[in-house]
Amino acid sequence: MHSPINGLTFCIHTFGCQMNKHDSERIAGMLEALGALMVETVEESDIVVFMTCCVREAADTRLYGQVASMKNIPLRAESPLSKRVIAVGGCIGQRDGEKLTEALPHLDVVFGTHNLGSLPRLLEAAIEGQGKQVEVLAASSEFPTELPTSREHSWAAWLPITIGCNNFCSYCIVPYVRGREKSRSIEDIVAEAERYVASGVKEITLLGQNVNSYGRDLYGKPRFADILDAVDQTGIERLRFATSHPKDLTDEVIEKFGSLRSLMPALHLPVQSGSNAILAAMNRRYSRDHYLSLISKIRDVRPDIALSTDIIVGFPGETAKDFEDTYRLVEEVGYHQVFTFIYSKREGTPAAQIEDSTPREVIQERFDRLVDLVQKRAFELNQPDVGSVVPILVEGSSKRDERMIAGKSPKNQTVHALAPQGVTPSELAGTFVNVKIDDAKTWYLSGHVLGADERL
Repeated sequence: MHSPINGLTFCIHTFGCQMNKHDSERIAGMLEALGALMVETVEESDIVVFMTCCVREAADTRLYGQVASMKNIPLRAESPLSKRVIAVGGCIGQRDGEKLTEALPHLDVVFGTHNLGSLPRLLEAAIEGQGKQVEVLAASSEFPTELPTSREHSWAAWLPITIGCNNFCSYCIVPYVRGREKSRSIEDIVAEAERYVASGVKEITLLGQNVNSYGRDLYGKPRFADILDAVDQTGIERLRFATSHPKDLTDEVIEKFGSLRSLMPALHLPVQSGSNAILAAMNRRYSRDHYLSLISKIRDVRPDIALSTDIIVGFPGETAKDFEDTYRLVEEVGYHQVFTFIYSKREGTPAAQIEDSTPREVIQERFDRLVDLVQKRAFELNQPDVGSVVPILVEGSSKRDERMIAGKSPKNQTVHALAPQGVTPSELAGTFVNVKIDDAKTWYLSGHVLGADERL
């Protein structure tokens, strides 16, 4: 049956986490399967899809601003449509539903996190003049793994192993918009990983709101270590995962950093705060000492591991001492990267009910101090790599210089190097090259591709 989507152009604007990015790849796959063409800009597109995040207030503001701006961008002259079709999905779609169409009258389609596969049908109805289409399900009856996927890179793949979250951190809206935790079967995950390896994928990233609790709903206990073993055995060259909750990180999983060939020496382990009082108020269910003990165990197993984390500054009730506890933890641990955020109240979460009289300028000053420390420590931690040879998986050309290749090290550092003579960065994309590091900055390394006369 001919779809009215056939022959149309579309673009996707994605906000937030890796799960949203993977959902966007599935949307692209579904629309391309119906004959639509993905384009880069709104100006070229007949359909615009916004995949949204509602973890922070700034995301709401950006969404409303961008959707509102669509009214001022004319439809391309060749479009068969009378107006551009605009859809909003993801977490804000799940949370707000019908209210979005009231606030944004030119919005055509709203869908939630549990009905990704409904989007083509909803778009078709909107295109055929059946009015605004809003469909937000309370829960998903199945794991959305069989939808077509159009990946950003042919050599890298997201592989979701769980959806939803059971943690209910007091500041977080995710369990309310993503639903309860649901795991895929080990067999299903391994089969997908095997298909990726067979198709030439070099790097797989396992995804979940909390990968460490994988399997508790299916098998009665977490079996994430088994997943790491099984995916490693598919022959994948690089294996990563996100995100890891400290309360569920087991010794068995930590040991895999020392025993699995493919598991890369990089771990994102969100701490959120270094204060026990704030951790308790956040309902994080671990202490500062427990977190530091995990770091010690990880470094015993893999001394060269690169650590990253998330930290919230200005959580309601945070005192000067609470902040100093966080500051000292960052000093002590030493992170290659820290995602720092000023607390953003999310209606519907327990933390939104906590009154806080801390002046905004005090919170900002703490935030700025922490960012300065993060940058200082990240710079220091990159310096030992100068003079070493790093195998990088090339992603393409540097955004600043098309002659330079850009890729990722095993520790997930960005690495730049001049492309060898006679070959372009795009021709090397998806391959491994050895780069000798000549310089180390705060957020990247630079060097030169190892020549035939240089030793590894």
